[in-house]
Amino acid sequence: MSSTIELTGVRQVFQVRDKGGRPQEFVALESLDLTVRAGELFVLVGPSGCGKSTVLDLISGLNRPAGGSIRVGGQEVTEPGLDRGFVFQQYTLLPWRTAQGNIELALEAKGGMSKPERARTALEYLRLVGLDDFSQRLPGELSGGMKQRVAIARSLSTQPEVLLLDEPFGALDAQTRERLQEELVGIWKRTGTTILFITHDIEEAVFLGQRVAVMSARPGRIREVIDIRLDRSGAGERDLRGTDAFARYRHQIWNLLRQRTEEHSNEHGNEHGNEHGNEHGRHEEVASVA
Repeated sequence: MSSTIELTGVRQVFQVRDKGGRPQEFVALESLDLTVRAGELFVLVGPSGCGKSTVLDLISGLNRPAGGSIRVGGQEVTEPGLDRGFVFQQYTLLPWRTAQGNIELALEAKGGMSKPERARTALEYLRLVGLDDFSQRLPGELSGGMKQRVAIARSLSTQPEVLLLDEPFGALDAQTRERLQEELVGIWKRTGTTILFITHDIEEAVFLGQRVAVMSARPGRIREVIDIRLDRSGAGERDLRGTDAFARYRHQIWNLLRQRTEEHSNEHGNEHGNEHGNEHGRHEEVASVA
């Protein structure tokens, strides 16, 4: 089963303190609209600090928005739920439980299964990510890529309608990262789960996404949504990343990110310039009065 994700007019604000210790509002997201179709592998890409992780926190129900609405499967999100699985950049596995035991823990929390059923289901999902031969290994005995595959299997084991992935491959080496990207596409095809994947890596976004949403710099908004139409037939036998079509999509997203970064820098430069100009004018006024 899979569900749509709908964000309408979402705004998120955090209370922070300025350099002088005075409280002020930090606007992370402003008027953000986004729709992810049921069963889609959708990627959200943007510069660091644009609010990508904040979007996932809101969809997961870990935080509530300051404004707007968030719906999963037509239901408003008000708290965390088992209909949404979450995979973090860090592996978040319990070090004293085996790979199988970590997955069984998620199934225990869901409830409704006997111990033999939990063991059987855990092995099934380890098999899905190619780790059934490592079921009795502790996390400390697994590589970084293996740990992340266990984390993905654990999230999928509860059969969520939506899987949220927050830069899960960011800490891995390039070869492992590419291999796990390919495996994630295969898992998505087999399960049909709606996946929302966030990254700051443009090539990762193009490789994974059926559609890619490009976010602006803070406050985060959706700048543009791009349909990725690549010929993925025989992708295992050729380098999809080396094709001309892949390069064109990469360049298109790169341009969007660069344009917005430059606009953001210019806006801040003008603000500082205006502040300096106003301050200079005030000094002149004081001098003329004197």
